[in-house]
Amino acid sequence: MEALQECDSVILAGGRARRMGGADKPGLEAGGATLLERVAAAAPGRVVIVGPPRERPHAVYVREDPPGSGPVPALRAGAGEVRAPWTAVLAGDMPFLRAEHVTALRAAAEGRHGAVMVDAEGREQWLLGVWRTERLRAALEAYPGASLRGLFAPAGCARPFDYARVRTPQGAELAAFDCDTPEELARARELLRDGTD
Repeated sequence: MEALQECDSVILAGGRARRMGGADKPGLEAGGATLLERVAAAAPGRVVIVGPPRERPHAVYVREDPPGSGPVPALRAGAGEVRAPWTAVLAGDMPFLRAEHVTALRAAAEGRHGAVMVDAEGREQWLLGVWRTERLRAALEAYPGASLRGLFAPAGCARPFDYARVRTPQGAELAAFDCDTPEELARARELLRDGTD
């Protein structure tokens, strides 16, 4: 089998975390590392983090303009720093994400514009996907909206993304688990203490 083309990563880590009371969500710890460090450890290639600069993890840091203006401007800023033919688009708050999950998405994207993870209810997790970099940049340039769903799956679009929908592998149901609330963070910490990883 031919080797897959290289993939860089864009991690969105600059949101306002309203449901977390405005805390620095990616900087919160779970299992001995910050949420952002855990995601970066799973991210392939050159890692671009859209958010405030930090000492860790080591990465290229950029900001959307203005800061906090939403996931589409953030992705636009991050995609501009990607060098590889493929881009992994990741949220900065998924403590159970592993490199093999991103690799599975990259493999599923072969021959298409991309691939996105879907949860147990069949909903696309737009901040857990892999996309052809050129196609992603072209879509971001043409898209006037603010919704990731509108970017990747717009209704009535003349040139929609052709993407694979990948279910979380058996035994890896937590891959797309994100920490949007204090309760979800507490659950992640509990699972990591118990060795669920």
